[in-house]
Amino acid sequence: MTPASASAPAATATAVSPSAPVPPLADRVRSTGGSPVRDILAVTARPEVINFAGGLPAPELFDREGVADAFRYVLEEAPAQALQYATTEGEPALRERLAARVTARGLPTDADDLLVTTGSQQALSLLATALLDPGDTVLVEEPCYLAALQVFGLAGARIVAVPGDADGPDPDALAALVARERPKLLYTVPTFQNPTGRTLPAGRRAALAAVAARHGLWIVEDDPYGELRYDGEHVPWIAAHPDARDRTVLLGSFSKVMAPGLRLGWLRAPAALRRACAVAKQAADLHTPTVNQLAAARYLAVRDLDAHVRRVAAVYRERRDAMLAGLPDALPQGSVWNSPDGGMFLWARLPESYDTTALLPQVVRHDVAYVPGAPFHAGEPDRSTLRLCFVTQTPEEIGEGLRRLGKGLFGR
Repeated sequence: MTPASASAPAATATAVSPSAPVPPLADRVRSTGGSPVRDILAVTARPEVINFAGGLPAPELFDREGVADAFRYVLEEAPAQALQYATTEGEPALRERLAARVTARGLPTDADDLLVTTGSQQALSLLATALLDPGDTVLVEEPCYLAALQVFGLAGARIVAVPGDADGPDPDALAALVARERPKLLYTVPTFQNPTGRTLPAGRRAALAAVAARHGLWIVEDDPYGELRYDGEHVPWIAAHPDARDRTVLLGSFSKVMAPGLRLGWLRAPAALRRACAVAKQAADLHTPTVNQLAAARYLAVRDLDAHVRRVAAVYRERRDAMLAGLPDALPQGSVWNSPDGGMFLWARLPESYDTTALLPQVVRHDVAYVPGAPFHAGEPDRSTLRLCFVTQTPEEIGEGLRRLGKGLFGR
């Protein structure tokens, strides 16, 4: 028999054992949804969509040359250091320059007061790890920064909204909630808040600090937008108030003033809490990328970041004004909105009969998008609200986007 005509051996059947299902995901993940903002951005990624949904800085305003020069310098002059592991607390050169910037804005700070984080979003996660046990109560603004709600939810915290008004959380309501709920912390974005764009006045900040001192409460003060001021005077941080200095954690970020892709943030906290956050960071990522930290330190040494921020703010002011000018024709009669003094966002409330979540698919068909207001609420959602980001598009694009928005809302 030739090889070609030989019969192939019979296949041997292999028994497959039944397999048990793998263990389920953690309860905290299953009970915490994804980010509606990220979901909306994925749906509206088409280039023809004018997207007011994202909180994205304008990419054409990045100082690409300055950032590239800083990276070239550290990779040519200190490659062994730039490409190596680093300390968890952060590169000393960057912390020194950050401390000088914080001090110049009215809060005396040393390098050792700071922990460099991989974006200020990581700082929130580290604080949740260091401060919160499952079942602990966290107080938040209403509405609240959406990703903070996600962080606290993943930590298993019970999230309670503090009643407030156009000036932010009400101090009397805060005091009553602290006495009743015994929370660990209050989270606030007091300057150009996300999502509303509002700023807490100095008197309101002092009152919140007094409540924290009187009742025993941590304050987490998140300030990613504070340098983007277009109108009015600087309002001192809550962390600078005498009543709050030993109980306030101040968070900052380079994402809105330099570039979000660097993923550089920082937290300033009392020593014991800062050390606890450093331990949590060791378990999370060991340290923030060394090359990014050294490039940022070089940038701060040779470039004028404040002048760059002023140039960006001047452009953003024009874009805010363009949105404010177009809103009366875009939104239904009876709508109200704010005029923020800075930041990136504008908050609008339509008449009560409008549900901005239900309306969004209809609006997106007109190639424009916003973020519905409901997901930003820890308590009862206000379904007639929406958030608009005004910094990413040019005034002409904003005008066209608002015309599309009006068509979508009115079903034209």
